[in-house]
Amino acid sequence: MEEGPNGKHAMSATTHTHQTHSLSHQGDGRKISVKVLRQETPHSGSHWETFHVLYEPGMNVTTVLQRIAASPTTAEHEHSTPVAYDACCLEEVCGACTMVINGRVRQACSALVDSLLADSPGGIELRPMTKFKVVRDLLVDRSPMFAALKRVKAWVAVDGYHDIGSGPRISPKEQDEAYPLSRCMTCGCCVEACPQFNDHSTFIGPAAISQAILFNAHPTARVDRDDRLALLSGEGGITDCGNSQNCVKVCPKDIPLTTSIAKAGRDTTLYKIRQWFGR
Repeated sequence: MEEGPNGKHAMSATTHTHQTHSLSHQGDGRKISVKVLRQETPHSGSHWETFHVLYEPGMNVTTVLQRIAASPTTAEHEHSTPVAYDACCLEEVCGACTMVINGRVRQACSALVDSLLADSPGGIELRPMTKFKVVRDLLVDRSPMFAALKRVKAWVAVDGYHDIGSGPRISPKEQDEAYPLSRCMTCGCCVEACPQFNDHSTFIGPAAISQAILFNAHPTARVDRDDRLALLSGEGGITDCGNSQNCVKVCPKDIPLTTSIAKAGRDTTLYKIRQWFGR
């Protein structure tokens, strides 16, 4: 704003141009129908609410949820509340914003509206993951996945934080094998798609199995190798995998989960043979 004649404020040409430029990129005026499965508390029932969101070029599902939060009014013109969901990095690294979008489990931050509407012109449907307890709306409790990582000791144990010099060297071949497994962000896509991971099973899931294989390959973490193999060969371990291979199809990081599962099967077999011979 600039001061004009008689002390009155007038909009500068630069500001006016900027606002016109911003408005021209808000889209073509059409609205997206967004259907959300709502749930107020972990113990309450669920219900559907539909929102109409003004289309903008380049939107993702996170943007859609932000627009709903800014004006939480349903398509029936009833005042509602912002949709609860988890988010952090907004660049498909943290795994927090996982939800079921148009029937497929994926991250909200990397689910582009244009692609979703191309496949489903009727609109967008958002549900929480079904394999975890709902906290509220699209926000779920993923703690079972972190508990599984604790069970397989998915870490490198240390006996202190003082400088003990350089660690063991890892060959380029070992690095190439380990890096894809290290990309896991515990997002929950694999266990959501896994038919063996449910309320009636103790199966730890493909993510935990893959992390056990990752740390068993690490030259320092290998000290806990037998503990991990004992867990994998027991109840809820590798024998509970039905080899449906759904996990590798939905993994957003293209982690070779079925390769890890196959290796876990081989390693646990050899572990049991060694035990049989008392070694």
